[in-house]
Amino acid sequence: MLSRNAIASVQHVRCVRGLSGRASNILSALDIPNSHEIPGVYDGGWKGSGETLESVCPTTGEVLARVRSATTSELHETLEKSKDAHHFLRKMPAPARGEILRQIREALAAKRDPLGALVSLEMGKIKTEGVGEVQEFVDICDYAVGLSRMMNGRVVASERPGHTILEVPNPLGVVGILTAFNFPVAVYGWNFSLSFAAGNANVWKPSPSTPLCSIAVTKIIAQVLEKNGIPGAVSALVSGGKNVGETLVGNPDIPLISFTGSEAVGRVVGKAVQSRFGKTILELGGNNASIVMPDADLSMAVPAVFFGAVGTAGQRCTSTRRLFLHRNIAPQFLDALQKLYVSLRVGDPLVQGTLLGPLHTRAAVGVYVEAVRRLREQGARILTGGQKYDQVELGQGNFVQPTIAIPKHVDPADTIWSTETFAPILNVAIFDELEQAISWNNGVPQGLSSSLWTQDMRSIGKWIGPEGSDTGIVNVNVGTSGAEIGAAFGGNKVCPRGSERGCCWGRESGGDAWKQYVRWSACTINFSDAAPLAQGVDFSA
Repeated sequence: MLSRNAIASVQHVRCVRGLSGRASNILSALDIPNSHEIPGVYDGGWKGSGETLESVCPTTGEVLARVRSATTSELHETLEKSKDAHHFLRKMPAPARGEILRQIREALAAKRDPLGALVSLEMGKIKTEGVGEVQEFVDICDYAVGLSRMMNGRVVASERPGHTILEVPNPLGVVGILTAFNFPVAVYGWNFSLSFAAGNANVWKPSPSTPLCSIAVTKIIAQVLEKNGIPGAVSALVSGGKNVGETLVGNPDIPLISFTGSEAVGRVVGKAVQSRFGKTILELGGNNASIVMPDADLSMAVPAVFFGAVGTAGQRCTSTRRLFLHRNIAPQFLDALQKLYVSLRVGDPLVQGTLLGPLHTRAAVGVYVEAVRRLREQGARILTGGQKYDQVELGQGNFVQPTIAIPKHVDPADTIWSTETFAPILNVAIFDELEQAISWNNGVPQGLSSSLWTQDMRSIGKWIGPEGSDTGIVNVNVGTSGAEIGAAFGGNKVCPRGSERGCCWGRESGGDAWKQYVRWSACTINFSDAAPLAQGVDFSA
């Protein structure tokens, strides 16, 4: 009788022999083997003897690889090595760390196309978006190289003669970075680049459904670190499921946890880290709205909404999920938008010209189906879509039709409007006054991104001011999706009392986001011959 391990081995051989040519070529270009189980833990060396994770192609359903995750002991060993690696890294001058980031940038750029193809293969987004995601990592490395010479503190005037006050930034230590499936490369890049420039070691726990992207990225970074004699654990990788994430989040030796994912899990992460008085960066829900005024340039607005709603099959945090149209232009806008939906090219995301790939998992298809069912049940008018594709060639993948719906009622508190559905579903409402649309925009628990389409300066002023949008990204004549790295990325919203939804607070990427990756010290220096107390206090004996 065959042992359980022998049966698993036979099954694995079958899987590898059946791997498609398109998949094999991409993995080979990134030095990822496909002939055996792949170690998913890195701390200067590769290992992994925990449970096995399967990487499944959402386009074809084929198993791309099996990855061994971290055991409890391997996880703790990696964390210890990361602490030691931080002690090494913090002694390097920040500009020297910037030079390492420049080399990482070059190494990523050299592998941009195959790494972008891997994103398409494993996550499901179309090729141009996959390559664009890798470019984000390249761009944020450029940003962090410059930042390494500009992570300045401040000089504060002292009220005491012969004194000065400095505000000094120093590294935190070890940063835990938990990323989601939808941006399996870029989000680690946003965090790692700034954190590394600041002098921190980093432990990456990727989504268990996109382990190959994280392995490929870690291999690229590790080669640069090794060449420069830097401990690999400054960019450690711990693949795994819920138990690995819980261990990282609960570890008091990790002062900052950056988490990108669902609102429900983010709530758990936030509470756990707060219970030990740690710091968090939480990038959670994004129920984003575009508002189109009657004076908008529709030749710009229609394609932007189309990309925002359909791009990445509606699986971006910044995807457009709500569309508020002024009554005067609603029929014209919807007619133009539906024509784009009808012309949509759907299929293999690796094929040039494809605009719609699959949802990432079968479970996501179920979420889509349930959301459409709920819309129909509540009397919404489905203008287009509303079902899975029935073409034979799409049958093995997770393909659904992008949907435009006009719900019967507009109530931001209703589940239809207040829930972020991670699928290409766009809910439409008609308004008469800008103030009404702004109220709808702000009325949901999430507050990540929003956009206003207008040529009226008065409307723009209201939109970006205190009476306007309450989201972290407030655009004008730009869609909700597709942020650049130079500005901080993140949401603004406190979850309403009793709500399980919200986007929380978090700023990643550009702007002042780097200040979250350091600890700040106020240093008063006395270079005088006296030691007076502040506020004129006299405590002489």
